[in-house]
Amino acid sequence: MTTTCFTRPAFTSRVVPVIVLNDAAHAVPLAHALLEGGIDVMEITLRSSVALQAMEAVARAVPQMHLGAGTVTRAAEVPQVMAAGATFALSPGCTEALVYAVRSAGLPFIPGVMTPGEVMSARDHGFTLMKLFPAAQAGGIAMLKALGAPLPDVRFCPTGGVGTDNLREILALPNVAMAGGSWLTPADSMRQGDWKRITQLAREATALALAV
Repeated sequence: MTTTCFTRPAFTSRVVPVIVLNDAAHAVPLAHALLEGGIDVMEITLRSSVALQAMEAVARAVPQMHLGAGTVTRAAEVPQVMAAGATFALSPGCTEALVYAVRSAGLPFIPGVMTPGEVMSARDHGFTLMKLFPAAQAGGIAMLKALGAPLPDVRFCPTGGVGTDNLREILALPNVAMAGGSWLTPADSMRQGDWKRITQLAREATALALAV
């Protein structure tokens, strides 16, 4: 079986936009707006009926964008997101069925965890990069610091409660590889086609990340 540990992401950005798209036509201009702002990765979540269509559009038109499929919670979704062009997947949790599916498919995968036991279980499966979710409810920065001592070989992508007010502090933690959030792609900006605002938000986040 192909290992699916995801320890060295191919993308350079340490900020991962978590995106819910309700109009597939927004996917390509959104990808370009993020790239212009210095972010070369996007997580399109399976929270809408057009998610797979949006992934296909980005994969076809913006190949330089590293495309992640988010909210992957069922094994059956793994071949679907791969067919749509996703190059990696993320989940709010981690199940035996999901691990088997991504391993069988050879799809890089970032499992979701919330407790030390879940971190240890995911590590036993071979994963050393995990999504701490929901990060704020799990304890946020204090939790990340607490996990660092007993589990120093694990790195995290905290998502949920991350924003411009705490991004720099989060990314400065030695066990944080990157952080995800939805503040980069406001729903009203996408509805209005305000791609300049999204580019500006991406630039601000990129500057914060580079300042760490």
